[in-house]
Amino acid sequence: MPERQQRISGALMVVVAAIAFSGKAVIIKLAYRHGVDAVTLLTLRMICAAPLFAILAWWAVRAGVPTLSGQDLRGVLALGLVGYYLASYFDFLGLLHITAALERLILFIHPTFVLILSAVLFRRPITSHDVVAVLLSYLGIGLVFGHDVMTQPGNVALGSFWVLLSALFYATYLIGSGRLVGRVGSLRFASYAGLISCAAVILHYLVVTPDAALIARQPAAVYWLALLMAVVSTVLPIVLTSEGIRRIGASHASIMGSVGPIATIFLGFAFLGEPITAIQLAGCGLVLAGVLSISIKGRPG
Repeated sequence: MPERQQRISGALMVVVAAIAFSGKAVIIKLAYRHGVDAVTLLTLRMICAAPLFAILAWWAVRAGVPTLSGQDLRGVLALGLVGYYLASYFDFLGLLHITAALERLILFIHPTFVLILSAVLFRRPITSHDVVAVLLSYLGIGLVFGHDVMTQPGNVALGSFWVLLSALFYATYLIGSGRLVGRVGSLRFASYAGLISCAAVILHYLVVTPDAALIARQPAAVYWLALLMAVVSTVLPIVLTSEGIRRIGASHASIMGSVGPIATIFLGFAFLGEPITAIQLAGCGLVLAGVLSISIKGRPG
């Protein structure tokens, strides 16, 4: 394939992946309308995703790649628990209380957490450029948060806290994965971490749910939404993003991926009836400006 066509196809893959992943919050909110709780819905998602992660793992190792060392296996185990299990669980809890648009904006600021954690853990300097970028991002979140506190029902502060915690755990996952992906391979790492998180979520469900058969008594719509979430908003974005980055590079992929929060705003409007306001769009613009400023600069971590 000519280089130009390869780069165009790579950009399209990243854009489709970002939109598909952004749809996760909308699907979760739709499922909550049927009375399912966060743990049961997350478990259904992982049950549907587990066979797909297994296929990806087989695909990733079919070329006969070396067996992982004990240290690498422990690293994948820890990061699977942090990035795919805990971060996902906190995100599901947050969406019980806040709009899909606010959830996506909060999650989108994870590069600012990567920046701060890298400075604390590895003593990497934070420049004035970084400070301005972080302030822009948080100002944008503050605008949308304040707007939703005034206009949305429910405990917006609690929901935002859970999603902020999710973004922090995801940033931790990214820092750790950056040191493993080169040795393990991006697709194999993602599929192994996904399988670990599936096992952790199912165990969580069995421990905290008194009636384990509850998962078998959900409305049919919940099962279909869980399957849709597993395929379209979990596994598909992983494959497309991995291939897209290979074709256009991580920096360009981060730019293309910025369509995610915008897509969530319009998906929330179309499927959930969430309003689109000038304050919301302004906050989104500030968050995008700050995060892209950090991402394009290519901070390590």
